[in-house]
Amino acid sequence: MSFEGLRVLSIESRRAAEIEALIRRQGGDAFVAPSMREVPLTRNPAALLFAERLFDNQFDMVILLTGVGTRLLHQVIETRWAPGSFAEALRHIAVVVRGPKPMAVMREWGVPVAVTVPEPNTWREVLAATEGRSEKHIAIQEYGRPSQELIDGLEARGAEVTSVPVYQWDLPEDLGALREAVRRIAAGEFDVLLVTSTAQIEHLLRVAAELNLVDAVRHALKRVVIASIGPTTSETLAELGLPADFEPTHPKMGLLVNETAQQARRILQSKQ
Repeated sequence: MSFEGLRVLSIESRRAAEIEALIRRQGGDAFVAPSMREVPLTRNPAALLFAERLFDNQFDMVILLTGVGTRLLHQVIETRWAPGSFAEALRHIAVVVRGPKPMAVMREWGVPVAVTVPEPNTWREVLAATEGRSEKHIAIQEYGRPSQELIDGLEARGAEVTSVPVYQWDLPEDLGALREAVRRIAAGEFDVLLVTSTAQIEHLLRVAAELNLVDAVRHALKRVVIASIGPTTSETLAELGLPADFEPTHPKMGLLVNETAQQARRILQSKQ
């Protein structure tokens, strides 16, 4: 079974062409509206202060949440300190990586990893993977917004936690496609919505508010199959009053598209 002509909306940005091809391969009528862009913090005093404290041996653990964020943090640090100094400092403390992308960066830099967080890589898995560790001075490389649940969980264990913002999510410079997507949702022109990050749905609602279409969008989405990439995104959807109807077996974009295609008509019928 495939999408079989269902109208599928994706608000993916970085891999927009790839997800469009996947949807079409599964027989979907695809519309992709990029909803976000990564914006490095042009002035990042928090990252520079983190580096000063890291080089002064004030941390015994660093949690790296994303590969992109780790590389951007490295770039910020190298505006003031010698090349390679960040990686060298990491070699002397416990490094925790959330998933394969920051792990790949650590391998590239030759930095040993103390803890690898398993799928689905939410704050719950980070807490579980670090349970019983002795480190109490912890820095967290954030990924757009603070992971307050993770911070609270670590502090409840008696840790001193420093959040290090590296980049933030902003709307695309060209909002044409996203505005069209909002109008088409409000008009009931989609059957399936694929969501691959928490910021995507927040930005969708932000543009809907700009167009005075929030209520219409929320009402229309009650009749749409909302497929979420994984638990973290599903939590945000639930908090926003738009609960996910489906999650793939693993938080991978290909599985999201392919497995949603198998279930979409059944779910859609149950929502009519």
